[in-house]
Parts: sequence; C-alpha cells; structure tokens
Amino acid sequence: MGLGALGVGFVAQGLMPRPSSLSGPMLEAMLEAPPAHASTRATPREDLRGVAAERSSHPVGTLGLSEPARGTPLNLEIRVALLNQGGSPQLGSTGSWWLRARDGSVLRQGRGGEVFNLAAEAGLPGELWLETSADAAVTVNGQAYGGRLRLVRQADGWQVVNHLPLEDYVASVVGAEMPSSWDLEALKAQAVAARSYALAHMARPASDHWHLGDNTRWQAYRGLSSSTARTRQAAADTTGLILSYQGGIVESLYAANSQISWEAHGNLGASMSQEGAQALASQGRRYNEILGQYYRGASLARLRQGAS
Repeated sequence: MGLGALGVGFVAQGLMPRPSSLSGPMLEAMLEAPPAHASTRATPREDLRGVAAERSSHPVGTLGLSEPARGTPLNLEIRVALLNQGGSPQLGSTGSWWLRARDGSVLRQGRGGEVFNLAAEAGLPGELWLETSADAAVTVNGQAYGGRLRLVRQADGWQVVNHLPLEDYVASVVGAEMPSSWDLEALKAQAVAARSYALAHMARPASDHWHLGDNTRWQAYRGLSSSTARTRQAAADTTGLILSYQGGIVESLYAANSQISWEAHGNLGASMSQEGAQALASQGRRYNEILGQYYRGASLARLRQGAS
C-alpha cells in the first residue's frame, strides 16, 4: 500500500494518433460542477492545506460529498514507467505484435507467445513502440500489461513505458493498493484517490517520456495482474471523479493506516487511511462518505466531455 497525491491539468502526449490530449486550461474546463469561486492558492499542496483549514466548518458526521452528474467520459492516456522492468527486457505479447519505429514503420513482428530481447537486436533506433492486437496484452519479462509500450534507449539500457487508458490504470492501481476482496465502497474511494494522483503527474510529469513510475514512490501499479473484476467495477463506478477544492484539484494523500497517514502527512492535515476506509465501508458508509470523512471541505468533480 502506497501514498497518493493529485494536482491540476494534463499534458500533450504520444507521437502517433492517440486518445484525447488536453492542456491544463482545457482540462479545467472539463470539470463538472466545480466550486463556485476559483482558488487563489499557488499549488495543489496549498489547496490541501486549505481543505484541512476548513475542517472546522465540516465537523465529523457531516459526511457525503455530492456526486456530479455523469456525462461522456474523457478518453485519456497515461504513461507509466516500468522502473523494475528496464535494462534488457524480454518483450512479447499474448497475441500478434508489431515493433515499430517512431514514424510507425514496422521493424519486426511476431506471434503470441514469441518473445525477444532488445539487447540482442542490432541497429535499432533510440525510440521504439511495441503494439499488439486489441484483444491481447503486451508482456515485459512475463508480466502482462494493457495498452502499448514505448521503449527509449538510455545509457544503461532500455526504459520501458506503458501507455494505456487512464481508467485501466486506475483499476490496476486499486488492486495493487488494496486487497480486491475489500468492500467495494472502499475500493471506490481508493479509485478516486488513484485517479486524482495520476492527474497530478499528467500535469507535472516526472520525465519527458513518462508521467510517473509504477512503484510506491508514486503509487503501486502491476499491470493486468492487479486488475480484477471488482477493481474494474470500482473504477467504472467512479469514472472521471476527482477531489476538488475552490476550482482546482487538491493533492489528495493517502496511506495504509491512520498512524502512517499522520506521520507522513500530519503537517498537511488531510490524508486518507486505507484501513480506515475499509472500516467505514464495513459500517455501511458509501465511498463519497468515506472521502468526506478524510477530506472535509473538498468536493467531488468529474472529468467529462461537453462540460461548460
């Protein structure tokens, strides 16, 4: 179980035709039902302190953040560096695959189950793409991932970056951060936090090539191995939902339990305990009530197409 944080915006991404890419101002325009007045705080972290400062006006027991209306969801793509899978990875797919150059030309292709090692290939350009058929998964050292892979040559080998739909990423993170057997409402609260964290790094990417990593330095991501029917339901039931404060997206932190949450984030005042979320869900609390407990003063907003 890791930590999470979130921020405002989105950056243009991808070199070949991709899902929607949005600038920060365009993304902000897609927030359904934002608070009535705009934030004057400089950073999402300051927004988080603002959420904490408003706790006194939202006492314990005043739970339940209002859910914005659904709309057509945004088709966003996130870039995740597979930090433990780089160097000289064994690559393949569960279906037919194509290794492409930056311009889209096919350099090599293979069948499902056939793997290859980039280190054994000579004369390759410094940037490659591994793509597969729509009903298949790409594999890195035997681990399955949705979407496609971007491969960037570095001094110490190849950096592997997984490009995939944001909601598929959220479903995987939920299963990596919480047991998928936990109450669905706790999983849904985690999905909102994970999605918000992802958007923070889409706005403030860690690298020119990727938004964030796959370990608990960011938030845990294990590809398809941590994506289950229940975590996908949690993501689908909360599609596009994020935490907002005064027109921006707050930096929503979380940790395994209340003790770790306090030690890590006590100076900021607002942080979700994952074990606490499960306890509240076991008492019959819905996900928006759980979020309201930990982020009193914040509100829910939804990313969707066609919002004004």
